[in-house]
Amino acid sequence: MLVAKLVVEFIGTFFLVFTVGMTVKSPDAAALAPLAIGSALMIMVYAGGHFSGGHYNPAVTLGVTLRGKLSFADAVPYWIAQIIGAVAAAAAVNFIKGTATGGVPAGPGAAEYTVPAKLLVEFLFTFALVYVVLNVATAKGTDGNSFYGLAIGFTVVVGAFAVGPVSGGAFNPAVAVGAAVMDLAKWENIWIPLAADFAGGAVAAVLFKALDLGGDRTIAA
Repeated sequence: MLVAKLVVEFIGTFFLVFTVGMTVKSPDAAALAPLAIGSALMIMVYAGGHFSGGHYNPAVTLGVTLRGKLSFADAVPYWIAQIIGAVAAAAAVNFIKGTATGGVPAGPGAAEYTVPAKLLVEFLFTFALVYVVLNVATAKGTDGNSFYGLAIGFTVVVGAFAVGPVSGGAFNPAVAVGAAVMDLAKWENIWIPLAADFAGGAVAAVLFKALDLGGDRTIAA
C-alpha cells in the first residue's frame, strides 16, 4: 500500500509544480497564476487526500510525522516521491516552453507550440481530469462527498490556465470536435486532442485500478 501512496504523492506534487511552471515561467496565465496554482493543490488534495493524505509538500509530511500520524520510515519515501514529482514536472515545463516558436513565449498567445508539446499537455490534463473524477466520484474513501463537482470543474480551470495557450485546452474529445465545428480549432489537427485525451483517460483508469485507489484506505494525515 505504501507504493500506491507514493504514486499518489508523486502525481499530486507533479501537477502542483507543473501548474506553477506553466503559469509563472514566462506566464500564459499572467495575474491569474495564483488562482490556478491554488486550484491545482485543491483538486489534488481532493483526489488523493483519502488515500495518501494529499501532502504534496515535504514540510507538510514532516509536520504530519512529528504529530505522530506518519512514521519516519514512511516519511522518507514520501519526500523522495515528492521531490521526484517536482523534478519531473520541471522537466516537462522546460520541454514544453522550449518548443515554442522563438523559444519561451513572452506572454499570452505570443507563440505557437509543437505537436509533441500539444500532445503532452492534452494527455497530462485529461489524465488529471479522469484521475480526479475516479477518485472523488467513484472511490469508497470519498463516498457520499459533496465536493466532487467542485473538484472536477476546477481541474478543467487549472488545465485551461496552465496549458490552454499550448493546445487549446480541450481535455475532452467531444469538446475538441465541437471546437472544430465552430472553427475554433483546425480539423487537420483534430487527431491531437482525440489521441491524447483518450490515451490520458485510459492511463488514469488503468492506474486507478492497478493501485486499487478505489478501496477504503486509512488516511495518512
